[in-house]
Amino acid sequence: MICGVDEAGRGPVMGPLVVAAVMVRDDQSLRELGVADSKLLTRRRREELDGHIRELAKVEMVVVNAAEIDEFMRNNNLNLLEVKHFAVLIERLRPGKVFIDAADVVEERFGRRVQELLTCRPDMVCEHKADLTYPVVSAASIIAKVARDNIMDQIQESIGRPIGSGYAHDEVTIEFIRTWLKETGSLPPHVRSSWKTAKDLISISKVSKLTDWMDSDDGRATAAGPRKQVQR
Repeated sequence: MICGVDEAGRGPVMGPLVVAAVMVRDDQSLRELGVADSKLLTRRRREELDGHIRELAKVEMVVVNAAEIDEFMRNNNLNLLEVKHFAVLIERLRPGKVFIDAADVVEERFGRRVQELLTCRPDMVCEHKADLTYPVVSAASIIAKVARDNIMDQIQESIGRPIGSGYAHDEVTIEFIRTWLKETGSLPPHVRSSWKTAKDLISISKVSKLTDWMDSDDGRATAAGPRKQVQR
């Protein structure tokens, strides 16, 4: 049996990291489905393929929420977090051969770290962009991405306002966090407080609050107190 492992949500400032593993006897059925790197597919197509993949393969998945990520990042890094959960899923499936999308700049190091946490000993292929090369990894990327998208939908529904994709380049996400900070003075739920984006938004929010308490330019008194006259 062969297995592919990949993740979705490594980089976002908001929402979970989802790691998925897909195991099949061979990848011919996945090739016939037309699986591809999830980033190259529309959401509708990913969701269609998700159902077919689950019918053909054994699927395992783990969801790591923002609070868990922040806690782990206090003493570790994101690569080690992925190593940990990649190994957990491989242990569950115990395939004969596993294909991994390497998160580390050094492919061999990432693969070695995963192997060190395994009690089983599958043949391992660990490469960058494995989701573009191996259908079984493409399938895992689809499973992970569909799950994360659905979780983000649930978070948005629970919050009751648009939150966007959770990525720092998404203006909807950034505006949501900025507005929440202004209204409450704290980060919204499901935001990764250890991320630089979150820290920067907190700093900007504090500066904005300080500015609000300063005297206005036209000389009217504000909450900071009456404006002092400058002797000339």
